Amino acid sequence: MQAKPAIVVMGVCGVGKSLIADRIARHLGVDMVEADDFHSAANRQKMAQGIALSDADRTPWLNTVAETALEHCTNGEGVVVACSSLRRSYRDLLKGVLDPCVFVHLTGERALIEQRLTERKDHFVGKALLESQLKTLEPLQAGEPGFPIDISLAVDEVVEGALEGLRKNLPDATVLRPKENSIQNGG
Repeated sequence: MQAKPAIVVMGVCGVGKSLIADRIARHLGVDMVEADDFHSAANRQKMAQGIALSDADRTPWLNTVAETALEHCTNGEGVVVACSSLRRSYRDLLKGVLDPCVFVHLTGERALIEQRLTERKDHFVGKALLESQLKTLEPLQAGEPGFPIDISLAVDEVVEGALEGLRKNLPDATVLRPKENSIQNGG
């Protein structure tokens, strides 16, 4: 079992996973793992062409993300992961490696997500994949450790809502106290 919890910020493309995960990690003074950084070149090429990934494409990627996050949890102070985690089976894979693990599900209206994807620059996932991701998405279910957050709120409100949800969902809330050198404390 790992020493510190993993916080996984999840959702479809365009909901702001990377931004929110980074803000939470900075607030807590912990590392952030960007799951997109671990996609193979073949996966990136597929997504850039608007081709949805299969489970066979995703499984090795998710295993790498989970193992990388685990290293941060056992060697440091916890970790925040930005990872789509669209299906329960994907979340179960992550939870099988990361324990404890809590999911922050960023949700929003399709029109808002489409607008964000249209405005997004320099990312290999575009608007073409939104439809398939929405079809693939299995929202958090009863018994899963996590909670939804509406992305129509201001970024600071989304982060604060996530932190409040984490305080309620993590067995060891001490990780939710900002470190002295964190952004929250001016570091």
